[in-house]
Amino acid sequence: MAASPSTARAINDRLALRLLQDEGPLTANQLKTLTGLSRPTVADLVERLRDSGLVHVVGESGAERRGPNAKLYGIVAGRAHLAALDVRTRSVSVTVADLLGTTLAEASAPVGDDGGTGPAVEQAVTLLERTVKEAGADRLHTVAVGAPGLIDPETGELRDSTGLPAWHRRLVGVLQERLPAHVLVENETNLAAVAELREGAARDREDFVLLWLGQGVGAAVVLDGRLRRGASGGAGEIGFLPVPGTSGLPSATDCDGGFHELACTAAVCALAAAHGLDPDTALASGHDPFLDALAGRLAVGAAAVVSVLDPGCVVLAGETGHRGGAELAARVQSALSALSPLRTEVRPTALGDAAVLRGALLLARDAAQDALFGPPATGL
Repeated sequence: MAASPSTARAINDRLALRLLQDEGPLTANQLKTLTGLSRPTVADLVERLRDSGLVHVVGESGAERRGPNAKLYGIVAGRAHLAALDVRTRSVSVTVADLLGTTLAEASAPVGDDGGTGPAVEQAVTLLERTVKEAGADRLHTVAVGAPGLIDPETGELRDSTGLPAWHRRLVGVLQERLPAHVLVENETNLAAVAELREGAARDREDFVLLWLGQGVGAAVVLDGRLRRGASGGAGEIGFLPVPGTSGLPSATDCDGGFHELACTAAVCALAAAHGLDPDTALASGHDPFLDALAGRLAVGAAAVVSVLDPGCVVLAGETGHRGGAELAARVQSALSALSPLRTEVRPTALGDAAVLRGALLLARDAAQDALFGPPATGL
């Protein structure tokens, strides 16, 4: 069925806006070439987008050219402001950006819940408000929060999780109450995977698994270029995976006995100490026995994931993945090849500690652009 004129205009407008987002400022002639649309159609859509306040003239394509065809059009970056939050157990990091995702201000601060949930939430909200002010933003259009824990696929809310601070869940509710903005929340490991897929270590992959190795242990699954969350939002809860070499079996409420017991930060520190190393420098020490022992542990968890999903690529992220770098990734790949017949490349994170925050910003930017540019069109 042919699209109605209004639907066709919406599709063309969104296509042009996506090109301006991905390619930067373009002339009408460049938009015509890239979209395949006729000159009159491009002229009409440029006028519509200018009238709507989404596009403006940012310059000319060259000093030797003059006239309408030389004008460079770009997205009005200040049309909306975004915020991304990376919420850890005892800290919060904030980035405020424009509609194009350009960072305007950023800040981090420790947040303790020793005084109760209320003061911890206020510390986080105050940090956000101060950063928004420093960015010169009047108001926020979209806020994306990355946090540990499960996201309910039906409500989109952060679910109660054993061992996580209560202020995490309360923070999302307070932001929704106090900000005239759309507030989103996503699991931190999933956000790190989105960032690595679009801007980091997995840019050339459509299938991969990201292992998050930090105070908590988790995984994010990307297949066919799409993040997979599972029926209950728990795809990748690899910390609960029963593996050999632990004290027993995990339970529904406690991941002790699971892969978490082998790979969390505390376990890595204990392994370093057992090899007579300083836990703070062990991952960069080049100490073969320690690194081989750690790689063997990580390969056990990776082998279980690979045997089921066959992603072809595993990205090591979180504190351990970042600090271990290419050296640890190479050792894990070697150990994994001895455990699995499925060829799998193991890569270190390319974004390091910034992965979660960058993923949250991408989520906020996509949501804001969808709202302002109109609903996504099939095939774009």
